Amino acid sequence: QVQLVESGGGLVQAGGSLRLSCAASGRTFSTYAMGWFRQAPGKEREFVAAITWSGGFTKYADTVKERFTISRDSTKNTVYLQMNSLKPEDTAVYYCVRDLSRAIMTGFPPSASFGSWGQGTQVTVSS
Repeated sequence: QVQLVESGGGLVQAGGSLRLSCAASGRTFSTYAMGWFRQAPGKEREFVAAITWSGGFTKYADTVKERFTISRDSTKNTVYLQMNSLKPEDTAVYYCVRDLSRAIMTGFPPSASFGSWGQGTQVTVSS
């Protein structure tokens, strides 16, 4: 089992920045990639960004390109999401995900057999 704990969410004004962290513990070997999804009230969960654990290859949703940066620290089993130039439409609960498959590197959530999710952290951007 893998446990994922997110932190770093909060309230920020439009144009501001936040840095989310996701620390993984437990059986972290065999991780292919980690990433972030988000879900706004009344909307479906959507892909934000992902990074492969070994090579550091990244993928971003078009809505966050040039504003968000995903990175990882393998020594700490932690993935980060630096969010700059935040907009009110970025308001959502952000979920960290660990994937044993390649799903999140194509922008899709992993199947239940291959994915582990954190509890989510709220990000609120005021206008």
